[in-house]
Formats: sequence, structure tokens, C-alpha cells
Amino acid sequence: MRCMVMVRATAESEAGVPPSEKLLREMMAFNEELVKAGVMLAGEGLKPSADGKRVYFAGNGRSVVDGPFAETRELVAGFWLWQVRSMDEALEWVRRCPAPFEGECSIEIRPLLEADDFGEALTPELRATEERLRTEVAAGKS
Repeated sequence: MRCMVMVRATAESEAGVPPSEKLLREMMAFNEELVKAGVMLAGEGLKPSADGKRVYFAGNGRSVVDGPFAETRELVAGFWLWQVRSMDEALEWVRRCPAPFEGECSIEIRPLLEADDFGEALTPELRATEERLRTEVAAGKS
């Protein structure tokens, strides 16, 4: 299964406080373990929400709100995309992860939807398009 592992933001990450060299070294070592185990598909840190935007949808209308966004505990500061055998395996990896920030912080694990999760709504034509797009992305085409 594929899952997204999200590092929740803290007041410090939202303030743009950079991680220490020690934490960067620990995270790099952890990322190396993930890569060697064939678990990590992608992973990145995110800039504070002050650098972001939100787009709200209402019917055909769109409105844009500039960051920062108020609820820090609801924000994501970084993520990994992992390929694991089960949620239990993902949990084991997260338990081995260095704490992403000083003090209290959290990491959320969420399985990705797979094609079969969409049932009959994903028609054979839509499934073929989805598979073609995945292949093009993997090949670096646009």
C-alpha cells in the first residue's frame, strides 16, 4: 500500500525557524534507511503557510486567500510518500523517526486511495487514462 506520512506544523515551523544541523543529520540518516528499504517514494519539507495560498471552491466560483493560516496544528510542514506492506509497517517506520521538531509534535499517516477504491465509478476508460497518466509521470513526460 502507498501512504502519505505528514509532519504536522508547529509554531516554530510556521515562524520559519530552520531545523538544527543535528536534526537535519538525523532526518537524512532516517531517509537513507527508508530509501535503502525501498519504502520512500518521495519526501519534502514545506515552507510556512505564510508563503502559501488557499483556493476555496463554491460551485463555479473560486476565491483565493493568502497565508498565513490560523490553525497551526492543522497545517502540514512536510511529507513523505511511502510504499509499505501495511499500516502496521508504516507505524513501525514512524516510531523509528527522529522527532521532527523540539517539544510536542505529531506525524499523521494516511493510506492513498487506489484505483480499486473508486469501484464502478472508475470506468475502464477512466482507469486506462489514469494508468496512462501514471506512466507518463513516472517517465517524466508531460
